[in-house]
Amino acid sequence: MPPPPLSLGRAHERVRPTLAPVPAPAPDPALDDSQLVVARAALAQGRRQPVRALLARTGDDWDRRAHRVAVLALEPYAAAWAHEWLLAEPGCADAAALHALARVRRALRGKEDPAVARAACRSAAALAPADPTPWLGLLQLEQAAGAAAVRIFEEVRSRHRDHHHAHHLMVARLAERRADGGPDPLHEVYDFAAWAAEQAPADSPLAVLPVVAHAERYRVLAAHGFAPADPVASGHWQDGRARDVLKAAFDWWLEWEEWEGDGHPRRLLDLNFLAHATFCEGRGAEAAALFRRIGQHATPEPWSYPARDPYPAFRAARAGALGTDAEPVV
Repeated sequence: MPPPPLSLGRAHERVRPTLAPVPAPAPDPALDDSQLVVARAALAQGRRQPVRALLARTGDDWDRRAHRVAVLALEPYAAAWAHEWLLAEPGCADAAALHALARVRRALRGKEDPAVARAACRSAAALAPADPTPWLGLLQLEQAAGAAAVRIFEEVRSRHRDHHHAHHLMVARLAERRADGGPDPLHEVYDFAAWAAEQAPADSPLAVLPVVAHAERYRVLAAHGFAPADPVASGHWQDGRARDVLKAAFDWWLEWEEWEGDGHPRRLLDLNFLAHATFCEGRGAEAAALFRRIGQHATPEPWSYPARDPYPAFRAARAGALGTDAEPVV
């Protein structure tokens, strides 16, 4: 029997393989610091000279130094590499600071005795008495806003009054006080954040700290069952205090963009907190403006609150604000 005639229809259509979706990139803690990205890549290859040059250039820009050292300390072998650096250059304050924060990172992950990390921080502090960075490491090790944390925070503040990272840490710790007490409009975290914002210079991003306090308190309330796990449905950003602090922070941001724009190394973290709050409150236009300014630089906080996958949450909120499909941020 002869074979059937060739079909000119579907049998001749080329089967196209189904491509798996490309996963979205994880948020980069380096944010938009391209010099830090280059130095971090060198450190991952075991080369310390680019890191040495980077930290030397950073000098006493304490917020930038803290950001850069903290990000470098996240590298898996940062503690070992910094230890080798210290052996090669005994007394090097930059090597000691990186070694200290890398030890802190290991301790927070349960891979090292916190006492070892504290000793490394104090050794680094002795090598550079004016540097608040080793004290930031000690503050990271304090998991509660007790007397020890307050003393360490004051050590940081005596060296750099407006230390961005330290203020964020204190707000996160204070927000956890009386976690089982439910909502409290008079909670001390709100007073602390308002005080810090008032004390800071007019161009300081600590102006956003009251918004950060509101987000941190939501994290705690939701984790203890006092607020819905969906931040938009929680209504947490609908009360008078939240509306007031959000309006003040957004107005400050509009002015700050005119003053210096890209000046602060952690400004994108603040913009993520602002975008999160404006989106949750339903201020679509403000949220859209912030998302455009943020671009691809999502941060885990506050999009992970209370226990969410932060990058999909960021993308979904961004798509909702901009009126687009939840495509990868480019």
